[in-house]
Parts: sequence; structure tokens; C-alpha cells
Amino acid sequence: MKIDKSVENGKVCYALEGRLDTTTAPELEQALKVDMDGADELTLDFSKLDYISSAGLRVLLAAHKAMGAKGGMKVTNVNEMVREVFDVTGFADILNIE
Repeated sequence: MKIDKSVENGKVCYALEGRLDTTTAPELEQALKVDMDGADELTLDFSKLDYISSAGLRVLLAAHKAMGAKGGMKVTNVNEMVREVFDVTGFADILNIE
């Protein structure tokens, strides 16, 4: 998985490319821990994310909870396959998906 990050005025944006699974989820989790402390808003751009597993969902849920006390978190550009995973698992009702 490739992570492109941009930070501007307390707004952190991660663009993910590839697969967010058991192998790559710890990489995203570590990166988020570093950046969420100073962030007011978090955006995850999934336009190039091909797949998400339960390990990836766990990282998203932890980030969502951490950012809930701040400006919040949103997920953008979700493809049909990832959207289906969100729908089946109930994450579509939890996350702010644009």
C-alpha cells in the first residue's frame, strides 16, 4: 500500500493506494498515530484503494473514535468494492463517507 499525506492548517489528508489489509494496516495505524495529535480534521481519500480487510476496518474505527472529539474524520472517493464492505459491516452507518 502507498500512503500520500498532505497537511495544511490542521487538516490532514491521506490518499491510500493498493490494499489495506493485515499486512499494511499497521503502517497506516502508525502514520495516523503520529499525525492525529495535531490534526483538527482527517480525510482519507480512497480513490485508489482496491481492497480493505477487517484489519483495515479496525484502524478506521480507531481513527474515527480518536477524531470524534476533534473536527472529525471523513472518507472520500470510495469505490464500489470498498463501499460494499462498508455496507455489509455497518461501517457505512458509522463513518462520514463522501
